[in-house]
This record gives sequence, C-alpha cells and structure tokens, in this order.
Amino acid sequence: MLARIQSSENIAEAIPLLIKELKEVWDCEAITLFALDREKRQLFSRNKIIDSQPEVRVDISTSSLAGYVAAVGKAVNIADAYLQEDLAQFHPKLSQGSTLDSILSIRTRSLMVLPIPHNKKLVGVMEIIHKKNGEAFSEQEFKLAREFSPAIGQILVQLEEQFGMKPIPVETPLKPEEGLHRISQAIHSAKNIDEILIELKDSILKLFESQAITIYAVDHHTNEIFSKVKSGEQISEIRLPISPISIAGWVAMEQKSVNIGDVYNEKELISYHPDLRFDSSWDKKSGNITKSVLGYPMLHSGKLMGVVQVVNKLNGDKFTDQDEKGASIIAETLALAFHNQAKYVEPKPTKFSYLTHHGIITDEELTQATAKARKGQMDLESVLMIDLKIQRKDLGKSLEIFYQLPYFGYSDTVLIPGENLTGLNRNFLTKNFWIPIQKEKEKITILINDPINPDKIQNIHQIFPKSEINFKIGLKVDIIDFLNSSLGIDATADTGAEETLTEEMSSLLSALKDEQGDVDVDTVEDDDGSNAISETDSTIVRLVNKVLIDAYERGVSDIHIEPGVGKENVLVRYRKDGTCTIYEEIPCIYKQALISRIKIMSKLDIAERRMPQDGKIKMKYGKKEIEYRVATCPTVGGNEDAVLRILAASKPIPLEGMNFSDHNINLIQSSAAKPYGLILVVGPTGSGKTTTLHSTLGFINKPERKIWTAEDPVEITQKGLRQVQMLNKIGLNFARAMKSFLRGDPDVIMVGEMRDSETCSIGLEASLTGHLVFSTLHTNSAPETITRLIDMGMNPLNFADALLLIVAQRLVRTLCKKCKEDYHPTREEFDSLVQDVKGRVNSYQCGGVKVYHSG
Repeated sequence: MLARIQSSENIAEAIPLLIKELKEVWDCEAITLFALDREKRQLFSRNKIIDSQPEVRVDISTSSLAGYVAAVGKAVNIADAYLQEDLAQFHPKLSQGSTLDSILSIRTRSLMVLPIPHNKKLVGVMEIIHKKNGEAFSEQEFKLAREFSPAIGQILVQLEEQFGMKPIPVETPLKPEEGLHRISQAIHSAKNIDEILIELKDSILKLFESQAITIYAVDHHTNEIFSKVKSGEQISEIRLPISPISIAGWVAMEQKSVNIGDVYNEKELISYHPDLRFDSSWDKKSGNITKSVLGYPMLHSGKLMGVVQVVNKLNGDKFTDQDEKGASIIAETLALAFHNQAKYVEPKPTKFSYLTHHGIITDEELTQATAKARKGQMDLESVLMIDLKIQRKDLGKSLEIFYQLPYFGYSDTVLIPGENLTGLNRNFLTKNFWIPIQKEKEKITILINDPINPDKIQNIHQIFPKSEINFKIGLKVDIIDFLNSSLGIDATADTGAEETLTEEMSSLLSALKDEQGDVDVDTVEDDDGSNAISETDSTIVRLVNKVLIDAYERGVSDIHIEPGVGKENVLVRYRKDGTCTIYEEIPCIYKQALISRIKIMSKLDIAERRMPQDGKIKMKYGKKEIEYRVATCPTVGGNEDAVLRILAASKPIPLEGMNFSDHNINLIQSSAAKPYGLILVVGPTGSGKTTTLHSTLGFINKPERKIWTAEDPVEITQKGLRQVQMLNKIGLNFARAMKSFLRGDPDVIMVGEMRDSETCSIGLEASLTGHLVFSTLHTNSAPETITRLIDMGMNPLNFADALLLIVAQRLVRTLCKKCKEDYHPTREEFDSLVQDVKGRVNSYQCGGVKVYHSG
C-alpha cells in the first residue's frame, strides 16, 4: 500500500486513500499526519481534517502529546489520554486528549503518537486516535506503527518537495465536459494499448462514479475480446469469446450498447437477447456483487476495436442518460486511439514472419498466397514453394524461429531405421504429419509440422507413454519425403493395415522389374540404354540406401558393385570376415543410375566415366553416423565398378579379447609399457592392424600419458587420445601431423601408416628421442618389415636401437556359436594344427545355417 502511494505520480490525491486504509489497519477514529515547520517550530497537518479547517498547527512543546513527541523524538502509547497519572509519566504539563478532540468533538482515550523519521532526521509526527472498541492499542499494533513510520516519512518528504510548507491545495471537482476532455487527451497521448487497458481505468472510473471498469480489445484471430489486469507487479489477461455467454461478449457480437440495472434479472437480460447471460463466476471469485452494468462497443469506421464496460454505479442506481452519453464519447475516443496504435504496433509474429522481415517475400505476396491456399484448399507451404519459389531451407528457418525448435529438413543421406516405425500405420503418420526419426533407449525424437497442436502431442504421448520425447520441426513435404524414402511411394489407398512399416529388398527388386517392363532396352544402344532410368528415381535412391544400410547392419567391411558386360545384371557383393558373398543381382538397366547415385552421394563427377575417382559418403542412420570410403574404376564394356569401405566409428577391443596367445600378449604388453621405442604392426590390407594398435593403446591409455594419433580415417575413438584426421586436400598428411605432434609434448605417438620415407624417418627419430611410437606397414611378415625399412632409406643402426617389437598378424575366421558342431579332423589336419598344444583338443566345424553369416 505505502509503496504504491510512494510511486504514485500525484501523492496529494493519494493521501485521503492512505488515511482511510491506515484507519482500517488500526480500527481507529482518526489519524493525523503532521509535517515539521522548522522555522516556526510547529507541526502542521498534511491531511485535511474538515472542509472548514484544512490545516491544524501545533507548537513543538510540552503543551500537547504531538508537540512533546516532536521535541523528544520518542513514541508514546497511552491507554487513556485523559488520565492525568498516565500523562504525568511523560511530562507533568502535558494537556489531555488529542489535537483533534475539540475539532471533531470527541473524547480520546487510547492514543498512539509516533515520530516520523527520514534518513535519521525528524520530518513529522503521526497521531493514531481512539481505538473504536474502546480498548487500548496493543503492543503488536504499536510495533506495527513504528515499522510504518519510515515509509510515511518518505511520503512527507515528497509532499514537502512538491508543496513546501504550504497546505495541499484542494481540487475543485471537474465538470463532466472537462473530465471527458482530459480523459480523451490522456487516451490519445498513451504510449501503447497496454497503458490504456491498465493505467487509465481509474480516471474513467471517477468520471462515471462507478465501482469498476474494464476496457477490452479485440483479437480477431481467436474471435475473442481481451483485457489486462494489474495485481501488484503481475499482469494477467482476461479473455471472453465474442458471443452472448457474457454481457461484454454480446456487446462485441451485436455492436450495440447495454445499460442494465440488475444483471441478475433475467427478464432485463432477455430484453436485449434471448441467449444473453451474466457470468456470475466473476462475482464468486472476487467476492463482490455486480448489479448495474453499462457497456458500449468501440467502433471505428464500422470496425469493432473493443468494448468498454462500467460496473456498479456507486449510489446503487442504474447508470444515467448522462453516463450513456459519456460512455459513448469514451468508446469512440478509445476506438480511434486503438486504430492509431495498431498502425505503429509491430504485428504478432506468424509462422512466415521471417520471410517477410528478410525480404524473401512481401506482405502482399504472402496475403495473396494465403488467399489462394484457402480458396483452393491447398497447403500454404506448397503454394509458397511452387508459386513464389521459396526454398525449403528458408521456410524451415521461418518455422524454426516461430516454434523455437530446430528445423530438420529432408536429406537423402539421412535414413530412418525401420525399427522406429514398428507398429505405426503409414496413413496415420501421413495424415498427422509426424514421424519418429531417432530412438535411443528411452529417448525418442519426433519430426512434426505443428508442435503446438494439442491433439497431435497427446497422440504421440499415448503411443510412446514411457519415452522422453523431443521435437524437431519439419515441413509437410519433408515428413512425406522421409516416409517415402523409408517405405517407398504409397500408390495405394488406405488399407488400414497396422503391420510394421519396413521395406524389404524383394519389394524393391519387384518395383525395379515393373519399371524395367516400361522401358524397351532393345530399342536403344547399349551405351545409352543404361541411362534410361535417372539416378534421382525414388526406387534407385531407396535401393542404394538399402544396400548401404544392410551392409552396415550385417557388419561387412566392403561393398562391391560390379556391373555386368552388355545386358548382364549388376552384381552386388559383400565382404565379411575376409570372404566375398553375393548379396543381390540388380537389373542391368539400372547399372548406370546405380553408379551415378553413389557418385552423387560421394560428391564425385558423374560425367567422368573414364578415370578412377575417390570420395566419401557420410550418412545418418538413426543417431549413428556412418562413413563409406568410395572408389570407382572404369571396367570393360564401358562400365564402372564401385567399391565402398565401411568406416563406421567403433570402440577399441580390450587387448585380452584379441585372442592372442599368452606368450604373444605378454610380449605386446611388456613392449608397450616401455617409455620409448618403435612398435610396428604389419600384415596385408584388412588384417586388423588398426584394431590391434588401438587395443594396445587402450592398455597404456592412462591420465599420466599424453597420446597423439594421426589416422586416415579415424575408425576407432578412445577417450583420452588426441586423435587427428588426415586431410590430404589441404596438405595435412602423416608427416605433417607427426611434426606437429613433436611440438605437442607427447609421450606416445600413433601413426596410422608409414606410407613414405619422410613419415618413416620422423617416426624413427621420435622413437630415438624419448617417445613411444606405434605404426603399421603393409608387409607380410616381421623379417620382410626389416627389408622394407631399409628399402625406404632407414639407417639399420638407428632402427636397430629403436625397434621394440614387430607384430605380424592375420585375421582368422571364427565359427558361429549358435550353429557350430563337433568335427573330427584327419591326422594330417591334426598334426598341422595342434603340434604346440598340450592336452585334449576339441574340433568344430560350421553347421551350415544360412542365417548366420559369420559361420
């Protein structure tokens, strides 16, 4: 209360209200606020007592309790101000009663008189006179009065700054015409609509001598009227539908005024409209009883701008004709002010505000596109993209800003795992425009076009009740493209099927055969026949994705795509555990489209078919990122082969899990534990050299060691290792990386491969200068490695000192644990395999189950 008055622009007007509320706090007869006149050594009242005597003055002396308190600066609480014995406790010459007894013709008993300080100086005195129930003021009430004193002191100081030692002037009531004129000026000078809705209500309230007033603005988007109410520092919003379920709503709907004497009189309400109702819930919430209501629509050039509603004439009567005239003028003034404010107020942002703000389209173009979409019952996003050539990324950015969610657009390098769609109906997803794009344990990410639609959100939570759901925003076309990419284009009507939505290779090949029947390959030359189908064909896109993902899920190392000569089919083979197996045969008409699709994904030149090319494909599969190293090579018959090496990131295998013999593992561990030297792992391509290196690094990977690695590519990641990917295009090769490592305070350096004499020389030098160096060479045995080092120009005396260990290895295929069976070897097999093994030996062979590809 005090803070509100202190912050008021007109404190003088607020003083009567302050006195009224303070009297209610202490339940007393009267209160006097005295200010200090130092020149005259007097106290003078700041609040008006009676009209005939606007000011009361008291000398600062012992002649009165107020003067005594001002003189000594001590607060007084007396149970009976006429009891001489109580007065004598303070001073024998104190007069009886309060300063207002003779003025108000009262006999004060209980009395509290308190000094009013400001910045530790006396600025006034407060008299709290006569508790109404005749009892004395309690100690709690006396304490409360002392706590109020500093805040009242601030008010007295503000009054002194404004009026000096003069009394507060008494304003004469304004005539209704003058009041209307002032309010109209205040409305037009308001900074914004919120100021009108919140700050100007009190001024209008006085004009109509009413209990409450509400000014509503119109929200045309929701067909509602709304107002704002300030409670303390909080601002809340009231919204009503434009309908007869409320009086203000009916006024907005019919654009007619009402003057109702009793809102609980149904006959009076029905006289305006049969369905007009008063919402009594407002009375129940506030504790007030509404009786009379005056409501006027705010119209500008026939357009509804809002409603002004005045409630409860203070004298209890119905609002007068003069009130109606005033309400009509106020409503007209408010309508004009709202219209003018709307010109300068920034419009509420929409889904496409980004496009207009950045000049991608104009407001007029957006309006025309919206009208066309509504008229033709089309999707507005499609109209913007087709007619105005708006790019997806710009539309996505606009949605991203509006919904405050990341945009995730369609890309043919992003594949959605089939397990994400298990149990979901395709038609349901298509109609609701959402799709689960990622799953990880209890977390799921949903791509959705409208993340504030409550029905969609509720359905998603019902389908995934135990999952933590994250949302990303996507265009409708993005979601449809992801569905088509994962499931194929849906050419059938809704069958209501609820089966798992996955696409098998057999369905893709069936689609290819159907398409092949539409193309007469015999009528074109061989050189051109393979171009009859485009590499952007949706079936080709899905076929290539299927080949790549199946290879990853089966754990193969390489994919071989081998077009046949002439009209022979394309052969796709997978290499796993060192052996190639046939994966699928694809119709020959697709051979060029298949290779071109792979070239596009790996950013190679699709027009160049005579020279080998190298590139990489990066794909997202769920939350996994998969990389494929691509090499194309021209082959006989005008064809091109493609070989893809899968470079999926993985974790290191512990050294104990590498199946080394006890002797070998002890040798590796003891050599790796040494502080410096050179350790080489050698063997043919694909023999697991990098895996062994990382397993060994994992053995010595401790916080006290700094380990740098240079790899091309980084296939295995380990926490604690500083791993560097080679980039030959910018000159970052193994030699350059090793030079950098030597300046990076290393303990251990691992180089993916010693390809040239420079790299070999730097590695050898590093091993001789106190660093432990790991690397690989493409040799078949340990002795051959020595020869290879000499051939590369290394000094035998140097690497003889540096070389700690050469590990020459091969990969050995293992039998599937689920299908292996006992096997009795021949004598020759037994003698050649188990010469060094003591004790009983059990032999097994593959059972031949086709499902297990590692058997």
